[in-house]
Amino acid sequence: MSKSHWTVENMPDMTGKITIVTGANSGIGFEAAKEFARNGATTILACRSIDKAQTALEQISSEIPDASAEIIRLDLTSLESVNRFADMFKVKYDRLNILVNNAGIMWTPYGTTEDGFESQFGTNHLGHFALTGLLLDLLLKTPGSRVINVSSLGHRSGKMDFDNLMFENGNGYSRHGAYGRSKLANLLFTYELQRKFEAVNASAIAVAAHPGGSNTNLGRHVESKWYFRLLQRLTERMTQSAAMGALPTIRAAVDPQPKGGDYYGPNGFMESRGYPVKVKSNGASHSESDAQQLWQVSERLTGVRFNFG
Repeated sequence: MSKSHWTVENMPDMTGKITIVTGANSGIGFEAAKEFARNGATTILACRSIDKAQTALEQISSEIPDASAEIIRLDLTSLESVNRFADMFKVKYDRLNILVNNAGIMWTPYGTTEDGFESQFGTNHLGHFALTGLLLDLLLKTPGSRVINVSSLGHRSGKMDFDNLMFENGNGYSRHGAYGRSKLANLLFTYELQRKFEAVNASAIAVAAHPGGSNTNLGRHVESKWYFRLLQRLTERMTQSAAMGALPTIRAAVDPQPKGGDYYGPNGFMESRGYPVKVKSNGASHSESDAQQLWQVSERLTGVRFNFG
């Protein structure tokens, strides 16, 4: 392995840092939370299933006996749960160094969240948008804080349609299209959040990352499909472990190099696998007009107003 490759061995000491990782019970979120804890950060596992989170916490504790980690329940499909999480976090903590908006669902059949949002858009974007807004005051008062939004190569297939943003009643819905839109929204949100941080000269930054192709349980909704089985041998060659897939997220969160608005992904073939480097997202993700419209719509839908003042 070349020494120029960034790995967890490059992580700085994180003692005294407070981190939140959504979806920390498995996959990329689990690997990131574990490495943050290993390097001394107080790590909050923000998960929907307390049972799965408890299993993850036990795994972390067995591997890292002195880990400072705890569970606070968070269901991104429920704005009530997002509000409750923020309230509970603020009772315990008066700062937040790193917020990793990682949790997500992929290629699910059409459905809606508790608040009536299309499931993938509601979970992957709106839930995290609301969470970030509710924790914004702590992020702004914590020097050098970071928001890390985990997007996907799938953003390239996403198209914003503000006339039918959430495939009303399943109208025009496709699993891939809805997922792509939610991942494009993650990037539009990242870049607009960074512009807003800069406008108030905040020391906080917003950075995005994607894992390439990783062996996680995200694809469980299509594993039974004939085309998935047909392509499985090919996809196995283009995917990597969750530990490798987590590296872009971890680097975005802790490396001193990232600037606000940077985007990290694997350095291998088609960004599907490899070590974390700066990469580029597509042109659609840099549309400032779409980003501004998405922001306004997201505030209206979630009822969460970002106060940068």
